[in-house]
Amino acid sequence: MSYVVGIDEAGRGPLAGPVAVGAVAIPNPTSLKLRRASKNFFKSIKDSKKLSAGDRELWFALALEARKKGVLDFAVSLVSEKIIDRKGITYAIRLGIKRSLASLSVPEDAQVFLDGGIKAPDRFRHQLTVIKGDEKIPIISLASIMAKVIRDKRMVRLSKKFPEFNFHIHKGYGTSQHRKAIRKFGPTVIHRRSFLTRLTKGKYMYYN
Repeated sequence: MSYVVGIDEAGRGPLAGPVAVGAVAIPNPTSLKLRRASKNFFKSIKDSKKLSAGDRELWFALALEARKKGVLDFAVSLVSEKIIDRKGITYAIRLGIKRSLASLSVPEDAQVFLDGGIKAPDRFRHQLTVIKGDEKIPIISLASIMAKVIRDKRMVRLSKKFPEFNFHIHKGYGTSQHRKAIRKFGPTVIHRRSFLTRLTKGKYMYYN
């Protein structure tokens, strides 16, 4: 197969902001040097949820360097809260997967690994969804990190636009601080209106 691809999302559960879908692609290396570089790069990587923000930023920088050397390529698609509200989070994630794969020009014969319950378009015949894949398969772990870092950067920028919400702290997840701000100031244009019914039901997706 010409490529191996890992896909994961970040931001499925927040009350505000986009969902991010990361895809990492490794071309089938033609040289021994590139094969070794790829193997060494992925040796110690972990799921983004188990890394500190600083560690994720380091891996992001390493991925940028690896991309320059031709070891890998990656893309992150951000799908807005407006699409989430209109079409649902499942649709938004599928759209993000489609966009990221298209951005990388991944061929249909690639081996695609996905985390959790997500799927690639049916034309990708060699795809495998792995429960807790972000913990088990390094290329999915890196996709998770890429998605998380890009989404967090977006939320930090949005925090400057809406300073009373402190998005740079909770990244839009349903923390106590965030819920109090919604009750006090009302939702912003970047809040997922379809998720805010949970405010009256006590059901939230917390960021660990």
